[in-house]
Amino acid sequence: MKIDAHQHFWHYSPTTHAWINDEMQVLKQSFLPENLASVLNKKGFDGCVAVQASQTEAENDFLLGLAEQNEFIKGVVGWLDLRATNIEDRLVHYQQNTKFCGIRHVVQDEPDDDFLLRADFQQGISKLKAFGLTYDVLVFERQLPAAVKFVEAFPDQPFVLDHIAKPLIAQRKLSPWEENVKQLAQCDNVYCKVSGMVTEADWKNWQYEDFKLYLDVVFEAFGAERIMIGSDWPVCLLATDYNKVIDIVEKYIQGFSEAEKKAIMGENAVKFYNLMDLS
Repeated sequence: MKIDAHQHFWHYSPTTHAWINDEMQVLKQSFLPENLASVLNKKGFDGCVAVQASQTEAENDFLLGLAEQNEFIKGVVGWLDLRATNIEDRLVHYQQNTKFCGIRHVVQDEPDDDFLLRADFQQGISKLKAFGLTYDVLVFERQLPAAVKFVEAFPDQPFVLDHIAKPLIAQRKLSPWEENVKQLAQCDNVYCKVSGMVTEADWKNWQYEDFKLYLDVVFEAFGAERIMIGSDWPVCLLATDYNKVIDIVEKYIQGFSEAEKKAIMGENAVKFYNLMDLS
């Protein structure tokens, strides 16, 4: 089963999607399941995981509605205010939908690089395991030291690192990202998505070799059993098309065993997110 473990849908709104600036004109439009289905199929994927792009419960309902209408959307990683006093009630509410498989907060945009270590946020995180929910860690590479402390505090909570923590690929800079990622990977409850790399490179002039340095690090650190592929569509369109994003990872793993390839290309995502209705 091949699964694209990370992509987004939205009805474009300048207010809701204020993060899309003037350099990102290609993203200033709506991206919906009918836009993704054909490219997903051409690359042989059986389904995808839709990840929140807006921090509202309305986003959850939007994505879950799309998942109900489109069988290929196997899971939804939504958003809840984990600092809220009624977080347990909201978790009970969303647990009723089997495709609601995880939570993400856009920590990369928080001004406090230690946001993950806030007591109120961690109180919310402590509730997720009981509801069978995962957590996507979205940080910039400078926020990795806090992320390490964060995941160490919850050894039984399933975590996945989004976009390999956005290293400075355009600058070809490895340290201290490399050291911090390796430390994070020592926690065996943490997976890693090889996604979002092209937008951290030079959008117009990247080449495959730019990513190999970083892929070497994460594959050595996490192993094929804890890595999953994600396209980060449509954000990836800033730098290339869907096929070329997937080609980067497929080229890197071409010498791997068939079992390892299947794990990276989908089976790890199915296991991590406990994806349903895959027959």
